[in-house]
Amino acid sequence: MPYKEKAIEKLYYTIGEVSEILGENTSLVRFWAQKFPDFIKPARNKKGNRMFSAQDLSNFKVIYYLVKECGMTLEGAHKRMKDNISGVDKRVEVISKLTGIKEKLLNVSSLLVASEQKEVQS
Repeated sequence: MPYKEKAIEKLYYTIGEVSEILGENTSLVRFWAQKFPDFIKPARNKKGNRMFSAQDLSNFKVIYYLVKECGMTLEGAHKRMKDNISGVDKRVEVISKLTGIKEKLLNVSSLLVASEQKEVQS
């Protein structure tokens, strides 16, 4: 069985990394961290910068899904997360995995099309 390297999971993410993952501004990430203190609890490094855990990142993804994709208000998203965090979290996780699978399939499809075009030309 060939060696398969595991993806490295970071313990903490900077606010810039979180904003890049979500595709949003750092100011919005900072704002959400202030509005959802029950779910987002950033640690601080020696310089005082916010450092978000993997659980915080997961909660940010849930907030993003509820606010940006479902169109909920911040109050509605907070209530939904408080009432049913596990159900919403699973849905976001499934959507994320399916998106990854879709990207891989599209990549394979484009490779097959390119391969077929090479065969036709030669």
